[in-house]
Amino acid sequence: QVQLVESGGGLVQAGGSLRLSCAASGRTFSMNAMGWFRQAPGTEREFVAAISRSGGSTYYADSVKGRFTISRDNAKNMVYLQMNSLKPEDTAVYYCAASGAVIAPVPYLRQYDYWGQGTQVTVSS
Repeated sequence: QVQLVESGGGLVQAGGSLRLSCAASGRTFSMNAMGWFRQAPGTEREFVAAISRSGGSTYYADSVKGRFTISRDNAKNMVYLQMNSLKPEDTAVYYCAASGAVIAPVPYLRQYDYWGQGTQVTVSS
């Protein structure tokens, strides 16, 4: 099993920045691609960004491309999401996820086996 714990969420004004962190523990050698997803009230969980096992390849949702950056530090078992130029529509609970089998950065929920408990991001207008 892999345990994931997110941190770094909070309240920020539109145009501001936040950096989310995800700490992994447990059977971390079984982690491959990592991703960030988000879920706003009354909506389905949606893909935000993903990164390959090596960190050399990334993939972003169109809605965050150019504003968010995903990165990972495998030596520290950490994944990050730097969020800049935040908008009110970015308000959601953000979840970190890890795939046990997929190496490439994929945007599909079903490809991720481990999930964190989420961290709230609120962007005020």
